Amino acid sequence: SNTTVTSGFEVIKKLYRWSTHHLRQETLLCTVDVVDLYTMIPQTEGVLAIKKMLNYLTIKEIGGLKTETIIRLSRFVIKNNYFSYDGQYYHQIRGGDMGSPLTLTIANCYMFFLERDIVKQITNGGGFYLRYIDDIFITINWPNRHLYKQIDRWNNFLI
Repeated sequence: SNTTVTSGFEVIKKLYRWSTHHLRQETLLCTVDVVDLYTMIPQTEGVLAIKKMLNYLTIKEIGGLKTETIIRLSRFVIKNNYFSYDGQYYHQIRGGDMGSPLTLTIANCYMFFLERDIVKQITNGGGFYLRYIDDIFITINWPNRHLYKQIDRWNNFLI
């Protein structure tokens, strides 16, 4: 996606490109953090987001594994996450392991589909939207109160 980035350098480069045509004195810069992204995504919806992304990209196979197998393995891994804390063992029933590459993939796929309407709204308003995992950067030429109102709406949408 052209709204996701992997480095600060990429943010600066894209922001510079956007600013040459859209930056004005009243432009607002806004950062948003998606709180507890890895643990807030329901497990079933997370696996469905991977399936949806594979379909969206028309991927049928990765590394010799068919997409059906990838989905079954993803479901198995996410549903069978156990951890110990203070001498007790727990079964994680929501979200995924913070250090797992699978959880990162789930988070990125989930956010990609969740944010599409938000991105469209920002870009249709002449704004700029970027995301690095759970950190969002927005520039927009809206009045302050309108941006705050929209962020409140998005927060309610994301819950």
